Amino acid sequence: MKYLRYLLLMLLFGFIVIQFFPPARNQSGDVISSEDVTMLYSMPDEVRTILKNSCYDCHSNNTRYPWYVKIQPVGWFMAGHIKHGKEELNFNEFGTYSVKRRRNKLKRMKEQVEEDKMPLKSYTLMHADAKLSEHQKSTLISWIDSVSVK
Repeated sequence: MKYLRYLLLMLLFGFIVIQFFPPARNQSGDVISSEDVTMLYSMPDEVRTILKNSCYDCHSNNTRYPWYVKIQPVGWFMAGHIKHGKEELNFNEFGTYSVKRRRNKLKRMKEQVEEDKMPLKSYTLMHADAKLSEHQKSTLISWIDSVSVK
């Protein structure tokens, strides 16, 4: 029993200590650069809203953080997830991609939406408003088709 109490105290101490090491925030301000996907392609407001609500938290330079991200190791997990998401696709830097890469990203994006792979289930579990309805999926896919031929 004495060892269990010692172990619990050490775990509590470790939990408190890691709270002093939050990850860097993914926030560069509300300035929209000329490289942003919304500046490159004509985009209906509905598509813009879908991208901002369902995609931008992980695939842009500005994340809307929930309160629980302040608790470590949740914040570290989320920071790693965002880093990976931005490496795959960053809508704020879409214009820096080559034309071929943009086409491939749009094609891949369409596939991910059609196959219900994006947004991730782990994300929509905590962000119910990010889940795409059939109408939203159809709208997004139609927009991708319209800009992919250019």
